[in-house]
Amino acid sequence: MQQLSPESHTLLTARQVQQLLHIDRSTVYRMASDGRLPSIRVGRQLRFPADRLDGFLEPQAAADHVETALAEAVLEVAADLLGVTMVVTDMSGRPTTPIVNPSPWFVANAQQDALADCLREWRAMAEDPDLAPRFIRAEPGFECARAFIRSGRTLIGMVLAGGIAAEGIAAEGIAADGAELGDAFHRLDRPQREAVLRALPRIAAAIGPRIPDSARLPGAEHSTLLLKETP
Repeated sequence: MQQLSPESHTLLTARQVQQLLHIDRSTVYRMASDGRLPSIRVGRQLRFPADRLDGFLEPQAAADHVETALAEAVLEVAADLLGVTMVVTDMSGRPTTPIVNPSPWFVANAQQDALADCLREWRAMAEDPDLAPRFIRAEPGFECARAFIRSGRTLIGMVLAGGIAAEGIAAEGIAADGAELGDAFHRLDRPQREAVLRALPRIAAAIGPRIPDSARLPGAEHSTLLLKETP
């Protein structure tokens, strides 16, 4: 948390910042805790200097969303190379691109609860404070990982890789008609799983809005899509 003098500042409450930036309360506190959002403590409450939020409020009409056509084209290539299911979502976990290279389990269950289950998992991943990509176990036995897509200092979406059979879990499933599905999920060995985690931030950077480097978060990936390390 950055230490700032409260003098000469108009101080905003967490609720006011939440409304200004269109993010939830937990995200406000998380960004304050890791230094992305300037804040001071007044008694037991956090307050946010209004004049230090300009960078978050600058007009970004051309840079506050992902170009769907570009994202879909990148995912088509990346999902095939990595051997996974991929999708881009907004920060509430709602898909903004088609689901690319869906696993056999997803195809067989698409008319039932598969998408609803995925949406719940994606919403939870959007709220996860850990920015580093990592595999998260979902039901019924597959894993997903995600990287955030940034627009300047704002997180605007996620690129997800999923439908991956969890390590040590049989990948057999049941189709919608009750028949055995066989290999229901994408099977990756350890090097391939590591390649997915390395590739996700690069994919997110490649499909993110084209904005000046000076507006990006410190430490954000600026590289273009590089998948040559993928086995």
